[in-house]
Amino acid sequence: MAAIPGQLVWEIVKRNNSFLVKEFGNGTQSVQFSREPNNLYNLNTFKYSGLANKKTVTIQAAGKDQSVLLGTTKSKKETKPAALVHKSVMKKEFRRMAKAVQNQVADNYYRPDLKKAALARLSAVNRSLKVAKSGVKKRNRQAVRVPGRQ
Repeated sequence: MAAIPGQLVWEIVKRNNSFLVKEFGNGTQSVQFSREPNNLYNLNTFKYSGLANKKTVTIQAAGKDQSVLLGTTKSKKETKPAALVHKSVMKKEFRRMAKAVQNQVADNYYRPDLKKAALARLSAVNRSLKVAKSGVKKRNRQAVRVPGRQ
């Protein structure tokens, strides 16, 4: 099976695909989003497209615990969908996960242009996984001025 160039795929799918979400803002300004699996910013652009690029990065929550899934595509396995994505689960603290994402995406020359987007997505996913602490809230220990008293 011959590989199709990414630019050709993008020209075919950029205006019409099943993942496209069109939002209309003020006046004539329109923003197009995409729900593709490997799109870091969920924007309908060639740079972030998971359909048109051979090398893509995805970051998402892995499960109920505080783990994050980092997925990268193997460009040589594009004809085998089951083996296409290399997934690794990270259960470290945030700074170590950020360093691992940076090493995988930028320092290995995989997709250095996606470094900022990958770290932003990691930050958003990590923030969404944090659960608000339940229990008794701390009281304010500052003196409260009662009106009428001096």
